[in-house]
Amino acid sequence: MLAQAQRITSADDYKRVVRRGRRAAGTSCVTYQLMNPNGGTPRFGFIVAKTVGNAVVRNRTRRRLKAIAHDLAPELPEGAEFVFRALPPAAVSDFSALKAELQHSTAKLVARS
Repeated sequence: MLAQAQRITSADDYKRVVRRGRRAAGTSCVTYQLMNPNGGTPRFGFIVAKTVGNAVVRNRTRRRLKAIAHDLAPELPEGAEFVFRALPPAAVSDFSALKAELQHSTAKLVARS
């Protein structure tokens, strides 16, 4: 589970990362990344809309994204902020495929910044 310091919780922070950050789209998820000039541990936010499925499916998808973010956090640079927006295929993709996609998109975004 992600620590409180690793979570994006305010609406303003979500807006800032999504509007000003870089974007990498995949088949199951869209990843937004922005570097925080103040540094700090990598932070993550998750957006799972109703188009993904019912409440059970959305919550399962969010838990899977959080587990992947927990595994990715040690590899990411200080001050990196990510928002993962799940697309409907995320509900039916298996965990390893979802993890590979997010590893690829985060690595691509970190390399560009």
